[in-house]
Amino acid sequence: MASTKTQRPAYRCTECGWSTAKWVGRCGECQAWGTVSEAGAPAGSRAPSPARPAVAAQPIGDVDVDTARARPTGVGELDRVLGGGIVPGAVVLLAGEPGAGKSTLLLDVAARAAEHGTGSVLYVTGEESASQVRLRAERIGAMAERLLLTAENDLATVLGHIEAAEPSLVVVDSVQTISSAEVDGAAGGVSQVREVAAALIGAAKRRHVPVILVGHVTKDGSLAGPRVLEHLVDVVCQFDGDRHSRLRLLRATKNRYGPTDEVGCFELTDTGISGLADPSGLFLSESRSTPVPGTCASVSLEGRRPMPTEIQALVAASSLSNPRRTTSGLDGSRTAMTLAVLQARVNLDLTGRDVYVSTVGGARAVEPAVDLAVALAITSAAADRPLLGGVVAIGEVGLTGDVRATVGVQRRLSEAARLGFTIALVPRHGADQLKAVPGVSVLPVANVHEALLASLPGSTPPAPEGTEHHVRAVR
Repeated sequence: MASTKTQRPAYRCTECGWSTAKWVGRCGECQAWGTVSEAGAPAGSRAPSPARPAVAAQPIGDVDVDTARARPTGVGELDRVLGGGIVPGAVVLLAGEPGAGKSTLLLDVAARAAEHGTGSVLYVTGEESASQVRLRAERIGAMAERLLLTAENDLATVLGHIEAAEPSLVVVDSVQTISSAEVDGAAGGVSQVREVAAALIGAAKRRHVPVILVGHVTKDGSLAGPRVLEHLVDVVCQFDGDRHSRLRLLRATKNRYGPTDEVGCFELTDTGISGLADPSGLFLSESRSTPVPGTCASVSLEGRRPMPTEIQALVAASSLSNPRRTTSGLDGSRTAMTLAVLQARVNLDLTGRDVYVSTVGGARAVEPAVDLAVALAITSAAADRPLLGGVVAIGEVGLTGDVRATVGVQRRLSEAARLGFTIALVPRHGADQLKAVPGVSVLPVANVHEALLASLPGSTPPAPEGTEHHVRAVR
């Protein structure tokens, strides 16, 4: 008689779907730990019987849209990122590094919602005691009468608080600190985070109550926990900023109810956190009215929002065999490329000299559109002569020294005009399609050499075609 082999159980990764015949502790595809579990019913099993729907399908024109309209939170910068406000029943996941100000921001949001909303707000803290949160609320002025506070780590108890309070908004800080007695594993584990998130999302959808979850991040800045968590929630926001700077930026990496290219700006102070509708004061130095060697302004785009950026450079004699090349707030590789272009295309001699390049106010300018400003700031510092007053530079610098076109030049020019800049260096390609901006003289440039001639006083006249470009003052 032929022997029959017993079919071995199949195991599948809950993160990426990778399957294996036996259980392993680490997924062989995405390398995640603890995500491989026994699959459900094998392929080919009987399909479930049809069930009578509780609500019949209706024409799309008859669907009520009032329940899906966003409601303002009272924090303008948060509403900008969310797309006008938070939608009832939506689940928002807010991630960020420790100390970025997530709890301070959400405590302020909860207090404003409790003060100006139609119901109470439930704030669940799993990381701190209720007295610690109370002290922070007093410090930032978030003592609202209808703001309910509880320090709890058990999922069932948290759901009980939601049942009893019937709040208009729930804040859970954080989802990694809540655990369920029905699931094995410690709080913060893959299975626990998945179960807690699923239960809170279910409660939000049933009661049409918006829920904001705070999430931790890993060392590389990505969201901790299972990747499925990002797929379950409606909105994923990233709250980050240099801990030594007052500036904090809020971005949406996923948003089912609005755009994902908006950026919210906040200022973190001793008395709390506040939105910055105009953050230019943090990004531009106070000495901008008096030109200083080694400085050049640009306008970068954070999503659809133009952000002023001031580049500062310092070139000093070095006693090292390998001079330093240090950047802060900029892409180090792009800055090194710009230095190579200056040495090769305009004969800027940086042999035996240290070069330091930084942004003002802790801003991060990593897009290629600030390359031209970096080049002008370094050249100005090397020549020890300031650029013309009121100059703003926009453009990407190629390896041949040409200034390439970039996106959103019109929006950048409008922001530069609002800030008082009078001369704008822009790429020549596409400059004829720009609309005139009152108060700003637009100077199209084809390469770095032309940009130096237009902005750095005392440079040599244009070199004849086919000859080597150079700047006599910085040889």
